[in-house]
Amino acid sequence: MMRIIDPIRISYKNLLAAKFRSFLTILGIIIGVGSVVIIISIGQGAQALILDQVSGIGSNLIGILPGASDEKGPPAAAMGIKVTTLKYGDLEALRGGKKVPEIEDAAGYVMGSQTAQYKGESLTVSFTGTTASYINVENTEIAEGRFLNKTEETDMSKVAVVGENIVRDFFLNEDPIGRVFKLKDQNFTVIGVFKSKGAAGFGTASADDSVFIPLATAQNLILGINHIAFIRAKAKSAELIPYAIANAKTTLRERHGIDDPTDDDFSVRDQAQALEMVKNITDVLRYFLLAIGAISLAVGGVGIMNTMLIVVNQRIREVGLRKAVGAKTADILAQFLIESAAISFFGGAVGIVLGVILSYAVYLIMQALQYSWVFIISWQSIVVAAMVSIGIGILFGMYPARKASRISPMEALRYE
Repeated sequence: MMRIIDPIRISYKNLLAAKFRSFLTILGIIIGVGSVVIIISIGQGAQALILDQVSGIGSNLIGILPGASDEKGPPAAAMGIKVTTLKYGDLEALRGGKKVPEIEDAAGYVMGSQTAQYKGESLTVSFTGTTASYINVENTEIAEGRFLNKTEETDMSKVAVVGENIVRDFFLNEDPIGRVFKLKDQNFTVIGVFKSKGAAGFGTASADDSVFIPLATAQNLILGINHIAFIRAKAKSAELIPYAIANAKTTLRERHGIDDPTDDDFSVRDQAQALEMVKNITDVLRYFLLAIGAISLAVGGVGIMNTMLIVVNQRIREVGLRKAVGAKTADILAQFLIESAAISFFGGAVGIVLGVILSYAVYLIMQALQYSWVFIISWQSIVVAAMVSIGIGILFGMYPARKASRISPMEALRYE
């Protein structure tokens, strides 16, 4: 029993005797373990948020984006690459009901941000240029006034529908209907207010925080473009989605003069494919962040090894004296391994606590921003972080411990 207790007791006294050095050594592990806990928590929270938003769009919706992609990879437009192959005529062909009878309706979108002005006050707002069909496709409700009509989506009308947060922050809770405000250098009249809906669906801005204007107006007067960022189509039922996708692809190939499907300049995805695509993207991001955390832990481990090598050199006489009075090689090895493992374990414990606190702070911030963020800290991640921290202490402490255990008592006692 004493063989186990003695190295622990001696290690504890030695760590307390060099508090500042121990703290500096522990700091690297604190940062490494804390970053791993935060990365896992934020990664899982972000994935849950995105998947919830994508699934909340509706099971019978189809997304059409410009740019080709393989079946599992994201379309070029989703990766931030500007592609201009979708036009208003494509939208009209899809929603007419003649070429793609399985589609009930479809809406086109362009988006951006601009400075809005009202009564001398300015606010940078997100805006969406869309079509009258948006209200049906997205199942959105109007709390006051009305939404855009079919004529307004193409004749560059300067009308707008705003979200509740815009009413609160920009119009200062005045009745906005009929109010005129400036977006970029154009005057717009508010004709409607959205009923609060919360966080946005994947790919679109939240109606609560946005200004919605006619598609042609946004294209020509605000953005200076003639293409559509993406189209969202609503199938008549979930069962008809495969047929809707097939006919949509055929229709777009005819319009774009494409004979070979491998030459497609567009991507058509249903909800299941969108969920899989988002999951693949977030998984890659999470693994990348975990790799960064692993590098931080490795740096902390190197710090432990360097510190323990210094400690060994400083305590050569102590080691020699202990060996001279009967301490065995295994006792010395155990003492230094316990010290390095204790440093790493304590740093890991502090890192876990800080990681949980900071993850919860991120959760509070996201909730304040009205995102349906989930605070996720799995006990598995905490156990793994604790075991990894101890393992790093043992792994990187092994070389200094072996070096100390091999010190000759005769040479150690002559050491100055």
